[in-house]
Amino acid sequence: MPANLGQSVFDGGLEFPAMLVHRGALAHNVATMAAFVRDHGMELAPHAKTHMSPEIAAMQLAAGAWGLTVATPRQAETVRGFGVQRIMVANQVVDPAGLTWAAHELERDPAFEFLSFADSTAGVDILAGHAGPRPFRVLVELGHEGGRAGCRSVKELLELASYVQVTPGVELAGVAGYEGGLKSAEEVRDYLALLQEAVEYLRVRNPILSVGGSQWFDVIGRELVATQARILLRSGAYVTHDDGFYRERTPFNRMEGELRPALEVWAHVLSTPEPGLAIVGMGKRDAPYDEGLPIPRRGGVTIVKMQDQHTVVRATGLKPGDLLAFGISHPCTAFDKWRLLPLVDRDYRVVGTISTNF
Repeated sequence: MPANLGQSVFDGGLEFPAMLVHRGALAHNVATMAAFVRDHGMELAPHAKTHMSPEIAAMQLAAGAWGLTVATPRQAETVRGFGVQRIMVANQVVDPAGLTWAAHELERDPAFEFLSFADSTAGVDILAGHAGPRPFRVLVELGHEGGRAGCRSVKELLELASYVQVTPGVELAGVAGYEGGLKSAEEVRDYLALLQEAVEYLRVRNPILSVGGSQWFDVIGRELVATQARILLRSGAYVTHDDGFYRERTPFNRMEGELRPALEVWAHVLSTPEPGLAIVGMGKRDAPYDEGLPIPRRGGVTIVKMQDQHTVVRATGLKPGDLLAFGISHPCTAFDKWRLLPLVDRDYRVVGTISTNF
């Protein structure tokens, strides 16, 4: 559990290992992305799957976010509990229970907005079959070769859009895509050109064009500036950034500004069984490892491997009881390991709590 407000995390009131959230970096990142989308004529629908936190969601909405993006109906129901009025499920929704909830929520609250993706007539039929009095608003998704979901051509997408428009229970809202799996700016530009082409052919008033990811939003900002659509950017990992995967890939490496790593894991040295070898009480249950291992803050410390509850490091001069700090790589698999995280100031005093709802 977090230490008392105003108390240092090192005063004995906090159990380790512990993941901390730095308030200054968190606030900076929220403000930085809010300014970026505003300056580029876009809107931000940040992906809440990164954090699933009511406190962070409130910060993003207060900074001007359109609403929140999620990946599943269950996540949609959770963030709806945060008081969110606009939710985009950036996925194909086929789960009957989730669609039943969404239909009831749309009927209960006329002001509630709910968007989801479709890339097949079968998917559209499932949506239509669970619709209530208010239709499900749909973004037809354009994918790319080797990518995940999405129609594989503009022709296929436009045929699906026409099917949506003649199917009761669904309503065409626009086009969606995901560029995050592409490897170069040139590939992203070519893909965005296809999305623009698709939007231009849609017979829908005030279409939405939604794109997402945290690696190419600078290219999106340049390429979609003249698009005749409402651009909803779904980036999520920016909110806490990291010291590994996104530190190497953030668009702010290519333009003015910066994001700051807001997450840090502290853990004790448990054992030094051999010269130059130490066992740290932090493992795969405590820190992400899918997109790179944690990054030691202390010089001369190298991670050899991670296990469920332990991390093996090479280092000299360590002894049992020493505290070590680690940055993380990939925030999207960091928050889900914790239910309560201390929010700290620059002096490591606890100034609040970040809760998660996974």
